[in-house]
Amino acid sequence: MKQFYKLVSVVGLLLFTGVLFAQDGPTQRVRGRISENETDAEIIGATVRILFEDSTKLSTTTDLDGNYEFAKVPIGKHQLIVNYPGFETRSMTITVNTGRELIVDLKLSELVQEVEEIVILAQKEGEVKNEMATVSSQQFSVEETERYAGSRGDPARMASNFAGVQGADDSRNDIVIRGNSPLGIVYRVEGIDIPNPSHFAISGSTGGPVSIINNKSLANSDFFMSAFPAEYGNSVSGIFDLKLRNGNNRQHEFTGQFGFLGTEVLAEGPLSKKSKASYLIMGRYSTLSLFQFMGIKIGTDAVPVYGDGAFKFNFPLKNGGQIALWGMGGASDIAIKISDQKTLSEELYGEGDRDQFFGTSMFVSGLTYKKTLGEKTFLTATVSGAMDEQHTKHEYLFRSLDTINSEQINVRVDSSYTLLRYKFKTSRASAHLSFNHKFNRKHVLKFGVNADYLFFNMQDSVRPVYNGPWNLRWDYQGGSALVQPFLQWKFRISDKMDFTAGLHAQYFSLSNSISAAEPRLGWKYQFTKNQKVFAGAGLHSQTQPYYVYSFHQTDASGNKVYHNKNMDFTKSFHSAVGYERSFNKGFVVRAEAYYQYLYQVPVTVASSSFSMINQGSGFARFFPDSLKNTGTGTNYGFELTIQKYFSKSFYILFTTSVYDSKYVGSDGIKRNTSYNGLYTSNLLFGKEFKLNEKHMIGIGGKITVAGGKRYGYVDLAKTQAANELVFSDSLFNERQFKDYFRADLKINWRMNAKKATHEIGLDLVNILNTRNLLSLAYAPNLADPSAEPIAEKTQLGFLPIFYYRIEFKLGKAKEE
Repeated sequence: MKQFYKLVSVVGLLLFTGVLFAQDGPTQRVRGRISENETDAEIIGATVRILFEDSTKLSTTTDLDGNYEFAKVPIGKHQLIVNYPGFETRSMTITVNTGRELIVDLKLSELVQEVEEIVILAQKEGEVKNEMATVSSQQFSVEETERYAGSRGDPARMASNFAGVQGADDSRNDIVIRGNSPLGIVYRVEGIDIPNPSHFAISGSTGGPVSIINNKSLANSDFFMSAFPAEYGNSVSGIFDLKLRNGNNRQHEFTGQFGFLGTEVLAEGPLSKKSKASYLIMGRYSTLSLFQFMGIKIGTDAVPVYGDGAFKFNFPLKNGGQIALWGMGGASDIAIKISDQKTLSEELYGEGDRDQFFGTSMFVSGLTYKKTLGEKTFLTATVSGAMDEQHTKHEYLFRSLDTINSEQINVRVDSSYTLLRYKFKTSRASAHLSFNHKFNRKHVLKFGVNADYLFFNMQDSVRPVYNGPWNLRWDYQGGSALVQPFLQWKFRISDKMDFTAGLHAQYFSLSNSISAAEPRLGWKYQFTKNQKVFAGAGLHSQTQPYYVYSFHQTDASGNKVYHNKNMDFTKSFHSAVGYERSFNKGFVVRAEAYYQYLYQVPVTVASSSFSMINQGSGFARFFPDSLKNTGTGTNYGFELTIQKYFSKSFYILFTTSVYDSKYVGSDGIKRNTSYNGLYTSNLLFGKEFKLNEKHMIGIGGKITVAGGKRYGYVDLAKTQAANELVFSDSLFNERQFKDYFRADLKINWRMNAKKATHEIGLDLVNILNTRNLLSLAYAPNLADPSAEPIAEKTQLGFLPIFYYRIEFKLGKAKEE
């Protein structure tokens, strides 16, 4: 039988090789693997075509391993189309450059109906890789999103352009989905939930100023915003399911980039000449700290220092499986030294009465095994270890006026003392096991389990009075297990209709919390060739920030009392319904409406406006009073996406969301959540101009408008007594800053030389220098102590971000 397939492949290669024309300009190799969607089994004899703008084409077929290859493809933008009898067609836009080979692996889904005549339903760009998802999901395309102006190469900021995702904070990359707290976001890699992948990450948060994840190490990934499949848990907001790409297993390649936010290198290639094993290694170091070392001023002495890296070693096995060793991590530090300031000024970061030293680190590494078992089952197993850590020290300053003249006010530091110090560290061991079994064309079952064991070491002490005793707020060492089994079934009723149903369970041993059965449902119906409707619903639960469980109080005898250790999960019911229509040339209109009800949200035992629903953003922890799981919240809204995927040298993306997000604390009053901006809209566009066979100029823009941040009224008396901002509890979130507005512009030039690709880009963030408000800050006035100690903090102004990138091949490609 294999000889027959081999003969078919060879004949197909000869018969379907398309128009061969003179390749006068630079070319590049394009190759990849075509496999079955549910089982990852190779598809032999699939037809793969590359269509050019002049309607000419190249064509080939896949071999016995499902591989295809085009040796010489002209550089530029082309359409890649894959089809095979009895399977859906896949098509996508590809970008071919001289600096590196293009490897495109695609999966095809089998059609339900067997027909003699080939009937094709094409899978469109933007559809998620997870076959169980039907609603509120978006594919994160690295190539597509990298064009977005203002994204700074950050996957989280790129995702903020999707409908329903709010990204109106220049200082952080927190992901706010449909009015939910960023606490509800889960990042996942190779089936494993990972710690917050951000530099300068506050304990318990999911975002930060700079992402540790570099999109150059990613393959296309999935982003879920509501009612996600049963394999995902411990989240009431959204899932970012990241896929790490393999290195090139036939050609050594190098990418180097120097830019304002980082200097980075990436190397990939085959590990040996005798196997198909590959490596990918990359690293980045903050360019701002290099500027400081060279004595170049950047507007502030508080220079963030950070570095990060990632790797993946992939080893195909003789039995058809593969093992991958992968990892990513980073470390960051910043010293905000007010004591070095000799004149009164507003520092870019920090508070005005202390020196602050803050640092974080994060690392995760794992081993993943994947294997097709027979023709019906696909196995994935991962084991991993991870660590995240945050540490800080505050030195309180006693300052006084030195001299005052008409031009400036000079100050001096009389003395100082250590006010605060803490170190939070969480280590974890994780395992993921899942089976995908395809019973027949209509029925697919996926089941498995995720298990984590976490070990906490949390120390925190504060000394509010000079030379006074230390108050130990955190002093906890302990462990906990988090176990999440799942079961998911997909029923393909017809080629036009899918139905999914699943169950997710969750157990957290620290609080002895159990969510025994969380149902998940999804439905999708393509009622015409270019129109479909879809719906989904599900029950979801989530643990609280881990450091909240370990915060203690002291009883009359001096014993520690962990008053929040038994907090239960926050739970949320998600529902959504939508409609999508596609047009020719990659144009899509998508509308979606949703409703979410949150319950068992932690609120204070004493009557107050506090709710955990408002936590998760900013650069401060909170210090919980006694909490109970009686709070509630609601989110509902409508979203619209109008998108033209990149083709014919340009793209357009318009997204808008109108929503309302409310909650009820223990005082029984319904209020706006801290993330209730009421609306957010993005307009992105870009155009590439081909100057000749080697040179291209790209121009892109982005305009964002969103409702302003919520805030309350300051209690001046309590603020002055506490030396920090204290807001009125009864008037919490009663006010709103003016609407957020930002315009970005991106310009890049790319040259394809014979063996290298050069690119120079300039990302002009906030090109109009709009001074959007970020927050209020405690800022005592030394020159006028009677003045209100409140200042408005604005977000980043105009920020030009430049970069230079080079990609090139090293040596000759290894032949198969």
